[in-house]
Amino acid sequence: MSDLRSYSAVTAAYWGFTLTDGALRMLVLLHFHRLGFSPLDLAYLFLLYEAMGIVTNFIGGWIAARFGLRLTLFMGLGVQIFALFLLSGLQENWSLDFSIIYVMGAQALSGIAKDLTKMSSKSAVKLVVKEDKDQDQNQGLLFRWVALLTGSKNALKGLGFLLGGVMLQALGFQTALWAMALALALVFIVARLFVDKDMGRVKSKIRGKELFSKSKEINVLSFSRIFLFASRDVWFVVGLPVFLYSAMGWSFDEVGAFMAVWIIGYGIVQAFVPRFTKRIKDAQGGVAAARIWGGLLALLPAILAYGLWLDFAFSHVFLLVGLLVFGFVFAVNSALHSYLIVACSDEDKVALNVGFYYMANALGRLAGTLLSGLVFQSYGLVACLLVSTVMVLIATVSIFFMTPQNDLSQTA
Repeated sequence: MSDLRSYSAVTAAYWGFTLTDGALRMLVLLHFHRLGFSPLDLAYLFLLYEAMGIVTNFIGGWIAARFGLRLTLFMGLGVQIFALFLLSGLQENWSLDFSIIYVMGAQALSGIAKDLTKMSSKSAVKLVVKEDKDQDQNQGLLFRWVALLTGSKNALKGLGFLLGGVMLQALGFQTALWAMALALALVFIVARLFVDKDMGRVKSKIRGKELFSKSKEINVLSFSRIFLFASRDVWFVVGLPVFLYSAMGWSFDEVGAFMAVWIIGYGIVQAFVPRFTKRIKDAQGGVAAARIWGGLLALLPAILAYGLWLDFAFSHVFLLVGLLVFGFVFAVNSALHSYLIVACSDEDKVALNVGFYYMANALGRLAGTLLSGLVFQSYGLVACLLVSTVMVLIATVSIFFMTPQNDLSQTA
């Protein structure tokens, strides 16, 4: 009961954080585009946000395993509150170069906060869900819990995108940041009352080599994750919002609304993935499904790039509908990967492995973010989609090197 109460509190805090994190991304993107920042400048704003995730997930996994998930959760919430107040101090009369450096620094703190809270919540699932590996009907329980957590998180992040666009339009940049900082402070206070101080702490001493030495399955899955998320962010982070605003003439709240619909839909699909992949009872089934769905995903950005390049009468409608389809298939792939990393980890080392895995995730997002601004500014959205195609292919092919056994949790 104590584990379930702590897990519920961790998850609720993560949900609250995710809502503000999505809103912050849209606030920063649209506000600084309005101030005249180029697509590459906008990409720079998010580089340290993603780069800090590489270090944070790696070290954070060790901190969580050594001192418990409670500490990493509260560190994440506290750092985010500070980052929001820091960002609110930005002045529009500052020089462009100094503004970029200042915002990059604030975003770096926000990136640290995001990965600490995410790792805490994702690791907590393994500690609560006790599966009986001899009973088929219970084998998919972990998959359902992970999918529900990941899906709900992304749905809330999408709602945050919408909230960010609306808050920028209604409250302005600075007031919106203050409101979000206050909301997170309330979340922090409530979480302190319910999270067990020893949740996630390992029972044995952690050797230094355990930070680097992982099973083959975790290494391959982490490599695949780099390219999977880079394939999305290469068009999603900068290219698409700027394209909608500049090429299609949409307003801030309209851009925020579409980005929100994409992420919310993506999150809902993730939550329901176990319902239409019922044959997945273990890691072997998850790997087989990831190969099939990855191959399907690789086709979509290539088709969309070709349709946009043709520039026919309804090419923009074709693009938007196609990106929604991409979101559906991408959600399935992401849910499968998220399940596999938890399934491949034993309970005592789950925080270490999840931290290592999301370090790879952050590396992919970093590469995708940089390429999104660079490729879009130089060659446009069609080129972003073509780069996405190559990245999905790499992510999918790498999964074929996974050779899971019946019980992977003992190999990690």
